[in-house]
Parts: sequence; structure tokens; C-alpha cells
Amino acid sequence: MGEFKVHRVRFFNYVPSGIRCVAYNNQSNRLAVSRTDGTVEIYNLSANYFQEKFFPGHESRATEALCWANGQRLFSAGLNGEIIEYDLQALNIKYAMDAFGGPIWSMAASPSGSQLLVGCEDGSVKLFQITPDKIQFERNFDRQKSRILSLSWHPAGTHIAAGSIDYISVFDVKSGSAIHKMLVDRQYMGVSKRKCIIWGVAFLSDGTVISVDSAGKVQFWDSATGTLVKNHLIANTDVQSIAISDVSIVPQEDSFVVGTAEGTVFHFQLVSVTSNSSEKQWVRTKPFQHHTHDVRAVAHSPIALISGGTDTHLVIRPLMEKVEVKNYDAALRKITFPHRRLVSCAKKKQLLLFQFAHHLELWRLGSTVATGKNGDTLPLSKNADHLLHLKTKGPENIICSCISPCGSWIAYSTASRFFLYRLNYEHDNINLQRVSKMPAFLRSALQILFSEDSTKLFVASNQGSVHVIRLLEGSFKHLHTFQPQSGTVESMCLLAVSPDGNWLAASGTSAGVHVYNVKQLKLHCTVPAYNFPVTALAIAPNTNNLVIAHSDQQVFEYSIPDKQYTQWSRTIQKQGFHHLWLQRDTPITHISFHPKRPMHILLHDAYMFCIIDKSLPLPNDKTLLYNPLPPTNESDIIRRRTAHAFKISKKYKPLLFMDLLDERTLVAVERPLDDIIAQLPPPIKKKKFGT
Repeated sequence: MGEFKVHRVRFFNYVPSGIRCVAYNNQSNRLAVSRTDGTVEIYNLSANYFQEKFFPGHESRATEALCWANGQRLFSAGLNGEIIEYDLQALNIKYAMDAFGGPIWSMAASPSGSQLLVGCEDGSVKLFQITPDKIQFERNFDRQKSRILSLSWHPAGTHIAAGSIDYISVFDVKSGSAIHKMLVDRQYMGVSKRKCIIWGVAFLSDGTVISVDSAGKVQFWDSATGTLVKNHLIANTDVQSIAISDVSIVPQEDSFVVGTAEGTVFHFQLVSVTSNSSEKQWVRTKPFQHHTHDVRAVAHSPIALISGGTDTHLVIRPLMEKVEVKNYDAALRKITFPHRRLVSCAKKKQLLLFQFAHHLELWRLGSTVATGKNGDTLPLSKNADHLLHLKTKGPENIICSCISPCGSWIAYSTASRFFLYRLNYEHDNINLQRVSKMPAFLRSALQILFSEDSTKLFVASNQGSVHVIRLLEGSFKHLHTFQPQSGTVESMCLLAVSPDGNWLAASGTSAGVHVYNVKQLKLHCTVPAYNFPVTALAIAPNTNNLVIAHSDQQVFEYSIPDKQYTQWSRTIQKQGFHHLWLQRDTPITHISFHPKRPMHILLHDAYMFCIIDKSLPLPNDKTLLYNPLPPTNESDIIRRRTAHAFKISKKYKPLLFMDLLDERTLVAVERPLDDIIAQLPPPIKKKKFGT
């Protein structure tokens, strides 16, 4: 593997936003997640739970509801009173419509997917018709006395249940009238509370309405008579979310999940009263404690329970009785960090640029003159310097950012503006000069990349095009725009440029990888499409081989000059990767190469750093993948016999970024989970036995 001096960086003070809503789409097997800063993320559960798309947040968009409708259409609503539809191809907001009911607290799509229902602050329930292009207001239901905090459709689409404060209303969809109002008991642990908030409702096919509330209760109601059937007291705090198994996937609604403010997720199942009885009842079967804080949102896929909340983790807990094949789907997953890069590096000046939601930070790495043996921690002779804090203007979150390899340029983009800055270094001071009059077509950039010599800037747009900009002293010149293939408008999310600046590779969210000739300004070739999305790509020096990592953990090497896969790539595809390599649950997010060792490929995910040595034999399933270093007293013959191509280190984790600064030096940016939890609000204190 070789010896490296490693800069171990832990001053990237990144804290993900908490999860507010989750919505599962059974047709595409995708999960939409909204966070408290307005960011919306799309996870492809069929592609190893990869975060394939995201929509940047906005200070005025506090999302309170999220739902899929009419197949692939995604809607959100929030406290600004607007209903938003997202463009899943261009990765931007399609339109925003005011519902004219004040802040929106809840939203639900009809079982047919043709209608949308929203619950507002003023007590109104509004019905919208979903048209091919937009949504159209249809009518109001009977107004209630307090805000509508939760909504649920009957699977037949004939009735809806609406949760409010102290009561649940049942509406007839055809007339819009309330046919029942079910008052909820305010008793909480024997003490009468001032208010009981209905955080969630679920309408079953048999007419049962399930409610969860701030008194820690899960209650079952008969919607035909408006009476309480059964009551479960499950927590000392609020039960904040509920999701039921989809009747369109499974034969019957036999399972649902709820989340509490204590961080516990409870699974309820419909089971027979006795072994030979046809009578069934709802029973709390499994509690899960994978969260430290409030579980604000839950979802129920056919094979897993999904939960998220204030502690920022997205947890996928498989239902082992539903998992047929023990593969990816059988493992518990906890997703904390975005599947995209938030760190860029200027190797020549040893600078790191950190991307936050509303600002960028530029740091210079520390240095040492001390020496030591393998594994030693060396004292710093000069500490890391915080050189720049660049705050954005406006309410929009930063989508992407990059610093040039020479450290003289910084570029970043929001949804509506593109910014380019020239940096001049004078001793310990930085002179920052903004480049004005940036063209409008650069806005909403999804990926920014500088050439190795820092003379060109490549910008991937959300319309599928890639712009090439020549950088001059304090200004720029637009050279060319690579247009998308005819008939496609897919956004380009990943870019890679060759060290000599002649080749540019661009990848979309699902299409193949396009390779452009930068000198001749034309499309060179397209890498054959693969079933799983690309998570990282890079072009090797000298050989101009393109290395591509996919979400199913496959790695391909494609020769750009020859327009075909290399012999090494064909060999590894024929033999197959080690089963432990394929079972990793975080995607590869960065690939790089050693300048002096052309046979080495360096890559990392959140929990491992790997050097692939193409000159060594590939490991098979009988060999150890995570092989320890052989004893130093072993002979060279034995050492060579036990060696294989994959050299893996798990010392640095969670790993947000890792790259070579020079042939002997690495930089690793870690973000320990304990540091994130320490910055969250304190969780609800639970009394433990014996304390």
C-alpha cells in the first residue's frame, strides 16, 4: 500500500439538517426525504439506497409535508403556504402555487393519484385536481376550528380523515362535508393535558382510523360510528408519525409503524388472536431504538421500516420475514451524510474548501517538521489557518462549489446565481475579487470543476449541457457548450477532466457517461449504459483511462482513446468482485490516482479508503478482503502469495473526503458522529432502571 504522511482533518464543522418528512413511492421504489432547511433528497432503493438526486434548500421553505402523486410526480408544502412540484429531470422547482389558507401542515395524494389534499392553518381542507402540467384548485371542505395537522385518504378514495387539535374529522369526499368529529381524550398518564395534538392519522380499508397524538397514544377508531375501539399507550412523550403498509403492494394492511419523540420506532402487526382463530387484532410486536432524538417521519416499504428525525439519520430497518434473498436488503442502514462531495482541495497550496448551506470556508493545512515511524502522531509546528469565510447573499442554499488546483479561483452556484472569485495571496492576507457579469446560463449549476492547470472552468447545468469557460486574469471567456443528446434533458451531476486537459467526462443521474474532446470541442464517445447510477468518476494521467464507480459497488475502467473497456476491467468483471466488497453500504464518492504509480487507483467511501493495485492478482471469495499486513519476519515469497490487489484501510471514518496532496502525502477529512450529536438540541431525558 505504501507509506503516506496523513493530514487528519476534523475541523470541518458540518452538521446535516434534521429530517422532517419522508415519502415512499412504491412504483419506482424511491424514497423522498425533506430536511428542516428545505432540502429534498431522492434515494433510489433499488440502486443500493443511493442518493441519486437532490433539490437545494431555501430559508423561506420550511417543508411540513411531502408526497408522491400520479406515479412519478413529487409535491411538497410548508409553512410559507405554497404547494411546490419538483422537476425530477431538470432537478429544480417546476412551479409554486399559493393555497391561500395560511401555513400548510399536511398533504396527501388520493389513491388514484389524480387529486391532492392539503390541510391549512386556518382549518381549511383544500382539494386540488392534478392536471398534466400543474394542479388546479377544485373546492374547499367544511372548515374546522383549528389547524389541520394530518390527513389520510380511505383506500377507496371516498372519505378522508383529518387530524387537528383535540379531535379527528371524517369527511365525505363527494360532498366535502364532515360526517363525524371524534374527540380525543386529553388524559396523559392520569393527568389532564391542556391540548392533545393529533400528529398523524391513517385510514384503513375496513373503515378503521388509526391516530397518533401528543399524549403518547395510538388509538383505533370506527369511522362509521365515530367511536373509539382500542387504545394503546406506548410512550411518555409525543407519538409524532405513522405509516401503514401499502394495500396496493401487499394483499392486506397488516402492518404499520409509528415514531416517538423519545427516538423509539414501534412496529404494529395484525395477528390472529389464537393459532386456529380467524379473528385478528393489532399487536405491538417490535420496538426499535436507532435514534437519539425525535422521530419526525416514518415510511413503510414492502420489506423495510424507514425512519428519520432530529438526529439527522435516515434509518432503514429491514423486516427479515419479508426479505427473500439475504443481500443488500437484509442489512440495517443508517444514512447520515450526503452522497456527494462537500470538500474540494487545492493541492499546490494545500488548501481545503468546505461547503456549508449558506457559506464556504477556506482553510490552509497545518505542517510539521517532526519525523516518526509508522502509526505515530506527529505534533504540528504550524496549526491550520482559517483563511476565508465567504457568506452567500440571499436565502438559497449552495448547490455546489470548487476551488482551483492552484488555489487562485473559487466558484459556487445557487439555484438562481453563479459566483466566481479571484483570490490573491499577500503573505497571510487574502484579497478577494468577484468576477462580475457572469452569464445567466451558468446558474443552477449542479457540478463545477477546474482543469488541472486552472485555465479552464467546466460547469454542468441542470439542462444536460456542459459549459466550458476560459479563465483570464480577473475575467473569463465562454468557449463552448456541449449540448445534451437530442431528445434528452437529463441533468449532469458528475464531471471529471483529464490531467492534460484534453478529455472531459460527464455523467447524468441515470444515463451513460459522455466523454468530450476538449481540444476539438466535440463529443468523443459514450460509455455503454449500466443499470446502476454513477457515484464517482476520474480520468487517469498518461493512459487517459476513465475509472467509473457505480452504486452497486462495481468499478469499471474504460479506455478513452480506444473507446472500449480495458483488459483489467474485463478481467475483474469476468471473475467478479469479492462478496464483502459488494456488501458495503456506502457509495464510493471520490477516485484519484498516484502520480508516480500508474497501476494504483485510490478511492474511498464513508467508512474505508482503498488502493487498488492492478499489477496484483484479484481476491476471490475464499481470501481475506480486509487483509492485515503480513508479519515482517515472513519471507517475500509468502508475502507475495498472500497479497492481492485491494489494500483497504478503515482507520479514518466517517470519511467525507480523502485525496493525495503529493506522492507521499494524503489528506483525510473526517466528521465523527459524536461531534454532530453534541451540536444537536438535547434529547428527551428517559429515566433508566436503578437511577
